[in-house]
Amino acid sequence: MSTRLGFPQPFLSVILFCVWQLLGDGVSGASIIVGLVLAWLLPQLTRGFWPERPATRKLWLMPVYVLRVLVDIVMASISVARLVLNPRQPEPAFINYPVTLENPLAITILASTVSLTPGTVSADISDDYQVLLIHALDTQDPDQVIADIRRRYEAPLLEMFK
Repeated sequence: MSTRLGFPQPFLSVILFCVWQLLGDGVSGASIIVGLVLAWLLPQLTRGFWPERPATRKLWLMPVYVLRVLVDIVMASISVARLVLNPRQPEPAFINYPVTLENPLAITILASTVSLTPGTVSADISDDYQVLLIHALDTQDPDQVIADIRRRYEAPLLEMFK
């Protein structure tokens, strides 16, 4: 099938089709046809706004990465709750994290992961995408935060996107 007439975003097309069927008043031949047309037409019309597809080597590692992030979110939530209940004052810090990722999607996933994890927020990224500014709610050792992020998040993303 020609790439010009194919499905430029197949995952989006499947989601559009399923949402159309769920929003409809039942599944019928007409709703299936309209859903298929919309699932093909909308990605075609928005094709110019989508970045090129990232070259991934080991996309099958993504579920493992997501599971790791979910576990880290739960563990960090417990740590933040302890910090809030503890009378000790937290030691916040801004940390300049040197990014070794090159793929824009991988950098976005890394920054989002840092922000999703309670106690840390991605505050900014440099214009050349080489340094991610991270605010940590409580840290005595910024180098340890950098090492943890590199080991737990950036290394798997490098393996997936390089």
